[in-house]
Amino acid sequence: MSLIMRTVLATITLLWIGPTALALAEALPVNEVAPGVFVHAGLPEYAGRDNHGDVANTGFIVGSEAVAVIDTGNSPAIGTRLREAIRQRTDLPIRYVINTHMHPDHIFGNAAFSEDHPAFIAHASFQSALMARADGYQRRLEEDLGAEEARGATMAAPTQTVEPPPAPALKLDLGGGRVIELTAWPVAHTNNDLTVSDPATATLFAGDLVFLDRLPTIDGDVTGWLKAMDRLAAMPASRVVPGHGPASAPWPQALEPQRLYLTTLIDDIRALQKQGGTIEQAAEQAASSQRDRWHLFDEDNPRNAVTVFAALEWE
Repeated sequence: MSLIMRTVLATITLLWIGPTALALAEALPVNEVAPGVFVHAGLPEYAGRDNHGDVANTGFIVGSEAVAVIDTGNSPAIGTRLREAIRQRTDLPIRYVINTHMHPDHIFGNAAFSEDHPAFIAHASFQSALMARADGYQRRLEEDLGAEEARGATMAAPTQTVEPPPAPALKLDLGGGRVIELTAWPVAHTNNDLTVSDPATATLFAGDLVFLDRLPTIDGDVTGWLKAMDRLAAMPASRVVPGHGPASAPWPQALEPQRLYLTTLIDDIRALQKQGGTIEQAAEQAASSQRDRWHLFDEDNPRNAVTVFAALEWE
């Protein structure tokens, strides 16, 4: 099937897929990390049938007039459970569904919100990055969760996008003085990272620009990510909702474990390259001092090391 046809079919699917048989699904458990700010913490694991793909953090912000959803999980079932959690707390319209980047564990619950007719918002580079991997993402979802849970997952284009600097942040008014701010970032964790700030509660939804507990994965540019982290640290927030990890953590202290891992990885690889070491040695040895600090280290660190080794060769 062509990429264009897949995009068309995905868009059509979004129009009719909604919480049908899944409507009776149990609501996702959420924590109110600040007034009107709710977060569900995913598990520090790979997606699989045992955990139903519940591996990423999702959340929502409630104003006096509307609700904004930030990431929707790895399947329509998770999205439906998130929507049920919202409906247990408010009947206000779900006006916005925001995707922090294109990775499947953050977006494949979007279909559960189709009946709300929200604006689907993402980084300006989101759609091109997503469609470049659409076939692989769909196959992986079916392999991980099974055809039944994967059914209805869509890859339709966002209806509104946010440009990176020098464009300003996009402001969305949820009512009652709650205006959230969406910032698009240059290449970092991916090439389409988006953050959401709620100044009313000093809460920052960082997406996968911030990992806690689960090892960060590099799908963009590691040095760009470190630069983004410097800018992130200056953002006026008192707590962060990471893309993976606990529901929230103190800010900017939450950046330090990730910063230590990424800088250690870079330093170890540069030292290895200086000695004439190979990419295979980097995969085995780089950042090994960080192993006990992270879930999925042995699974993800070799891939990170290969990515960084190749990038640093061009310095």
